[in-house]
Amino acid sequence: MPRCLIIEDEPLARDILESYLQEFPDFELIAACTRAEEARAILQSESIDLIFLDINLPDLSGLNFYKSLVHKPKLIFTTAYAEFAVEGFELEALDYLLKPFSFDRFKKALEKFETPSISTADFIMLKADKRMHKVNFESICYFEAKGDFVKVALVEGKNLIVADSLKKLEQILPSNFIRCHKSYIISLSKLQYLEGNQLRINELMIPIGPAYRDKLQASLKSG
Repeated sequence: MPRCLIIEDEPLARDILESYLQEFPDFELIAACTRAEEARAILQSESIDLIFLDINLPDLSGLNFYKSLVHKPKLIFTTAYAEFAVEGFELEALDYLLKPFSFDRFKKALEKFETPSISTADFIMLKADKRMHKVNFESICYFEAKGDFVKVALVEGKNLIVADSLKKLEQILPSNFIRCHKSYIISLSKLQYLEGNQLRINELMIPIGPAYRDKLQASLKSG
């Protein structure tokens, strides 16, 4: 069940969000906050899957607050300011609800969380070096977590460093990419062999995490 957090300082808007969300029993509201720092404390202690975020908050703008998060839940903006829509979508928000919004409009936004975002294309767009790079899936060997960034290792021996998370990438990559460790997602087509608790891709031995071994082996059998 997706766990939700509302960050909204206007009482009426907060009440509307809570009442709308109550109509979706598959979503659990963990808390409704009025300030960004209050929400930050909750995010540090609770697992949150989806944030409803106002942009105009009393202590910090919603945009800057979301940018500051290391682990970013999925996001739906709720705001009265249409001029921030472009920047909102650059943060890969699921939707941008402009106040006042109807229940039907809220429902459409929530459906974007439920709809699988697995790509049917043969490429992915990745932002690195202030550019959007079109990268063919066949060119990718593996993804490696590097703090707040992810290294994308390519067959040409080149790397891209993207401001993203493995968790987010795992949701949009096709099925031939598999998480084998908390710090790695690999392309099964580039896997050379398994040896003990490691696997080899190119010249690199990548560890296999105990929590991911069964899923990796199932993927290899089904493939």
